[in-house]
Amino acid sequence: MTDQKTGIITICGRPNVGKSTLTNALVGEKVAIVTSKPQTTRSRIWGIRNRGNSQFVFVDTPGLHKARTRLGDYMVNVVRESVADVDGVLLLVEPIPNVGEPEKQLIARARTLKCPCVLAINKADTLPQKEKLLEVMQAYSGEHHFHAVVPISAKTGMGVEDLLDVLEDLLPAGPRLFPEEMTSDQPERQMMSEILREKLLLLLDKEIPHGVAVEITRFAEREDEVIEVEATIYCEKNSHKGIIIGKGGGMLKRASTLARQDMERFMGTKVFLKTWVKVKENWRDNPAAIQNFGYRKD
Repeated sequence: MTDQKTGIITICGRPNVGKSTLTNALVGEKVAIVTSKPQTTRSRIWGIRNRGNSQFVFVDTPGLHKARTRLGDYMVNVVRESVADVDGVLLLVEPIPNVGEPEKQLIARARTLKCPCVLAINKADTLPQKEKLLEVMQAYSGEHHFHAVVPISAKTGMGVEDLLDVLEDLLPAGPRLFPEEMTSDQPERQMMSEILREKLLLLLDKEIPHGVAVEITRFAEREDEVIEVEATIYCEKNSHKGIIIGKGGGMLKRASTLARQDMERFMGTKVFLKTWVKVKENWRDNPAAIQNFGYRKD
């Protein structure tokens, strides 16, 4: 079609602002894991949405934060590189009338690359008065001339269709980059890994979940269409291993059950999941381990 439009939009912001929740809302399906903990997203995830003659390719990124490990350095680099070579940047912020340093850095990056930037103010439905929303808009308009400013709620879906209308203006003419039936570039094996990690993040407290990595060691479909998944959970300390397994294996069983249920919803068939826990000390500062667990630049 001559009127086909396709473009890549990077969704960026500080940790825990709701980027993955918004990605899922824009795509219309769960393609990114979501928890209340910062730095849930570690790598770049592409979510695809077809809408009429337009194909949106959304890039969900880790939150821009101060890195304390080599894994953190990798995540920060992913954010910075994801702002380049795209058709638009969607900056997601909280409804606070103050522009923080992470937001200033991302705005400066978009300005340097001369990339059109749309501001989405998340959780706008929580503001008691419209005047409060205007204060947020005024604070950000003093920092940058945005292509548009859209109040939304990624959680409830408020304003998401309006946001898609605005972003569609940024899409250049061109053929689809992905087949119409695709909603993510994530391989199924990687999605299984992320689903299990999401459950660990939801169930574990404090620093432990941030030192967890998941490796899928087996992913196979049987003749009866049941998918067999074997996963190894890596943590950095023996004490953490005990907590992940839990008393009588209770914590590991709970996380595995929740993960299996989500895996079955994603795959549309039964899943047989086996999990193990191993210790790999300080893997977040080990470049080889970081790459082995799938956190690569490409």
